[in-house]
Amino acid sequence: MENNNNIAHSASYWQLFATFFKIGLFTIGGGYAMIPLIEEEIIERHKWIGKEDFLDLMAIAQSVPGIFAINISIFIGYRLRKKRGATASMLGCVAPSVIIILAIAFFFKHFKDYPIVERIFKGIRPAVVALIAAPVFRMASTAKVGWYNAWIPVTAALLIWLCGVSPIYIIIIAATGGYLYGKHKRKV
Repeated sequence: MENNNNIAHSASYWQLFATFFKIGLFTIGGGYAMIPLIEEEIIERHKWIGKEDFLDLMAIAQSVPGIFAINISIFIGYRLRKKRGATASMLGCVAPSVIIILAIAFFFKHFKDYPIVERIFKGIRPAVVALIAAPVFRMASTAKVGWYNAWIPVTAALLIWLCGVSPIYIIIIAATGGYLYGKHKRKV
């Protein structure tokens, strides 16, 4: 616990803002595509939190309403520097998107019908899928998802995709199942 406090003090508001600004600026594809860059910056480079803490914060960020990237930036900022840290990291995460969207909105009408622009956007799609898939496999190993329990995320994905089950029900069932499993494990 003492180590976390020392780490938290080493993160200034400016560092939080600049780190999340960089993450927001250099990530294409939304919140989940940001995961590798967030992990690299927060865990590896700055060593602000550990991998297990990062997984916990990701689970919380996915469980609460809102945009994943903003949620994770707020949770990390709050963890390190409380309310002002949460504000600094959230603003850093949001600022690049706002600037880029405003620039695109201003200029896009002039070049949206160019064939090269259409091809560029089609070329970016597979890269975004790869950016999302890579951290999923990395997180699976950190979260100790193996062949014996891989059926859980596969079943959840199939229920959502093929059967149209709401992700909210999947989250409720998973949380209940995890609670009951943990309670059973403690007894044994």
